[in-house]
Amino acid sequence: MEKNKITDKKYARPNYYQGILQLRDINDEILSFVHNQIDRREDAAITKTVKFVNGVDLYITSQKFIRILGKKLKDSFGGELNVTAKLHTRSKAGKDLFRINALFRLAKYRKGDKMMTRSGVEVRIIHIGKKIFAKDLRTGKRLIIKESDLPRD
Repeated sequence: MEKNKITDKKYARPNYYQGILQLRDINDEILSFVHNQIDRREDAAITKTVKFVNGVDLYITSQKFIRILGKKLKDSFGGELNVTAKLHTRSKAGKDLFRINALFRLAKYRKGDKMMTRSGVEVRIIHIGKKIFAKDLRTGKRLIIKESDLPRD
């Protein structure tokens, strides 16, 4: 019988969470990566899972870990990461307590992909971050490409 990770830790309340990791347009590899990362941590656990057509929301007990995991996802798989904070409550001491939402959306393109831009230039993607860097395969020049210039699947 598998132990309940929540009751084994200090988070005995099953509805307790400090933030939501929202995973959209992901594959099974990413989901198993996330679960493996959470299983390794003693200070974080999933208290609730909500499935959607295009992804899943994981309610997690550690804000710090959600931020770390979001960065790991972006660095490992590429994609978009958007972290926001929302005021949840105010403590008796007057301190504001926030919950965070971290949205990770897998990129449609990966490093190393070859493709034709809308303007007809054949490129290979070098890096995906806030900007997309590519190499023109005909001239060898490095280019900065907008996502809107790449074809949609």
